[in-house]
Amino acid sequence: MKINEVMSRDVQVANPQDTIQSVAQRMAQGDFGFMPVCDGQRLQGTVTDRDLTVRALAEGKSFDTPVAEVMSRDVHWLREGEDVKTALEFMGDKQIRRLPVIDETDRLVGVVALGDLARTGKDRHSGDALQDISKP
Repeated sequence: MKINEVMSRDVQVANPQDTIQSVAQRMAQGDFGFMPVCDGQRLQGTVTDRDLTVRALAEGKSFDTPVAEVMSRDVHWLREGEDVKTALEFMGDKQIRRLPVIDETDRLVGVVALGDLARTGKDRHSGDALQDISKP
């Protein structure tokens, strides 16, 4: 099974100039804690609720700070045609729960989460990945 068969395509995306307050509000309204940051459809980084807490709130950043100042720039991603097993191994090795998915032209096409992959029936592989992700 391929990533494009299990990934979420309806993904909220932040623009690098969006304020951290507007991104946090969108996360709260949508009940999610991860957003790709894109300039157009090109992936520039990602931001999580943890990034907003540790890199913004804890450092006393103002609400109008651009999300580009607190996003993670060293982003791992997957190609939409990659195999689910490969994705699970990669996520376990890197201790990552959610990853942006890009197409062959490097445009964002979705996000895949460990939960998406666990529902594929590859229980042993998803269990191994979860165990690896959860290591301190």
